[in-house]
Amino acid sequence: MIAINRQDMLIRSGQAAQADVAIRIENLSKWYSDFQVLTDIYLEVAHGERIVICGPSGSGKSTLIRCINQLEVHQKGRVVVNGEELRPGVKGLAEVRSNVGMVFQQFNLFPHLTVLKNCTLALRRVRKITKAEAEATALENLARVRIAEQAHKYPSQLSGGQQQRVAIARALCMKPKVLLFDEPTSALDPEMIKEVLDVLKLLANDGMTMVCVTHEMGFARNIADRVVFMDAGKIVEQSEPEEFFSNPSNERIRVFLEQILH
Repeated sequence: MIAINRQDMLIRSGQAAQADVAIRIENLSKWYSDFQVLTDIYLEVAHGERIVICGPSGSGKSTLIRCINQLEVHQKGRVVVNGEELRPGVKGLAEVRSNVGMVFQQFNLFPHLTVLKNCTLALRRVRKITKAEAEATALENLARVRIAEQAHKYPSQLSGGQQQRVAIARALCMKPKVLLFDEPTSALDPEMIKEVLDVLKLLANDGMTMVCVTHEMGFARNIADRVVFMDAGKIVEQSEPEEFFSNPSNERIRVFLEQILH
């Protein structure tokens, strides 16, 4: 396994300035009061790359991806998405954020709106497109995640797996350049996990730039271009999946894999 430390990432950052980089995170640190949850994070994601972030609970995984679209505000470092830096007060922040889709653990659908209206709301209010255009886009993306037949139902009428697919369709409707997933299967019953993972595989095969926090190691092994392992608010190592699973050189990763795979 290749361990990528801070110096390595600085070198990569210089090289990637000439490359097609979707996300660049440099020297990122974040605190909650006196507790430092992220420490000197360096990470780059190329357009079309599929990154899985894993690690023990409390390692800072979810906080990291929430910093990418500024749902969490960092105190140090830089987050650059599609060439635009995201920070509080930056001009055009709302526009940049609209190009970074986010799918949460708990779906976050509006219970009083139908599936179709959940998917068209942001299109109408943020993109300012017509109702007909919004509904056409919504139905296209509901079909993409194999749930178009549920368009006129309410979230309470759907299974957890179906609700999560609606949440993915809603994010896709905005035509994001980057899609972030925060443990998208953690709130699902085991039998519903596969249907959501199948949708993620479809998106991966379509070339979507994806950063996914997950404990689904089968997905990481089969779909990810790179696996990033975090512990105690730091990136410990990152490597291609085969190296990560077959030849972990870090003892902390070996212990983690033994616990999660058995």
